[in-house]
Amino acid sequence: MKIAISTGGGDAPGLNAVIRGVVLAAAHRGWECLGIRHGYDGLMGLDKVVPMGPAEVRGITHLGGTILGTTSRGNPFHWKETKGDGTVVEHDRSKDVVAEAKRLGIDAIVAIGGDGSLGIAMQLYRMGIPIVGVPKTIDNDVGGTVATFGFDTAVQTATEAIDKVHSTAESHDRVMVVEVMGRHAGFIALNSGLAGSADVILIPEIPFDIRKVVEKIRAREAEGRHFSIVVVAEGARPKGGGVSLIDPEHHRLGGIGDKVAHSIEEMTGKETRSMVLGHLQRGGSPTTFDRLLSLRFGAAAVRLIAEKKFGYMVALQPPDIVAVAIEEAIAKPRHVPLDSDVIATARDLGISLGD
Repeated sequence: MKIAISTGGGDAPGLNAVIRGVVLAAAHRGWECLGIRHGYDGLMGLDKVVPMGPAEVRGITHLGGTILGTTSRGNPFHWKETKGDGTVVEHDRSKDVVAEAKRLGIDAIVAIGGDGSLGIAMQLYRMGIPIVGVPKTIDNDVGGTVATFGFDTAVQTATEAIDKVHSTAESHDRVMVVEVMGRHAGFIALNSGLAGSADVILIPEIPFDIRKVVEKIRAREAEGRHFSIVVVAEGARPKGGGVSLIDPEHHRLGGIGDKVAHSIEEMTGKETRSMVLGHLQRGGSPTTFDRLLSLRFGAAAVRLIAEKKFGYMVALQPPDIVAVAIEEAIAKPRHVPLDSDVIATARDLGISLGD
């Protein structure tokens, strides 16, 4: 067998551990392994396809990022070319990917990515490429799995940041608004906010009323607590309003933290500062949980190939790693269940969710 690995979309802590898991499990079976550089660019002549063996993955489990590189704009079905005059032309280069994979004698591809990358993988699978998926996103919103690798590390990073702003917020009697990632799902905001003792947590699943947020801050003032911590997911939105965009053309989210901070200061008169954690959440060494999950996912992906279970992705359904149809997983993305114990815990602790 000759298999190849592709890492696409945003990077996440644990990607290198997955790569190592796949390569070592493949080598254990006597298979050949290749790495496709920058998503599928290596199969479109835009980058390289490189050999991957035990020597190439030695000592990478603890490293953030991906040694293969990645891209968020490498969809072969909608590949964009910028002409000399600046105009952008879109091409479907999926047939080039299929042809190059066949030319290289690739028997299967392990596609590591979130819903976007897994959607591309599903399309390539329908074109005849045997594919197995590995769910990756710090947002934890891929369906079919209880957890994606990278999420635990992102929550740890966000929690540490929230811990650090507590002291400066209390010293200056300020309100601090911390914006974390989470386009459509508020898992990072909810988990880090709860663990970091936030006073207000705003998530995409619960449109917020800024008056309720201010109500909570005023109540703390009345109790002699002259500072507050607000954690807001980038995809949070006010009731009756839309998400905050910093780049409408590419639908890039951002700025909601600043808008919430401005409203709080205007309505309360309290000095309010905002900070955006942004890509800090994507970087750094993966936690023990993410390292272990990544290695399990990588080895399990190779087992699925051995069983010829193509069109499936590996998924965590504790205590087991199981196979879930990619089509099923991307059809039902995960959101924070409003009746979950974590939501109930936040409410029981007096945390405002903006409603």
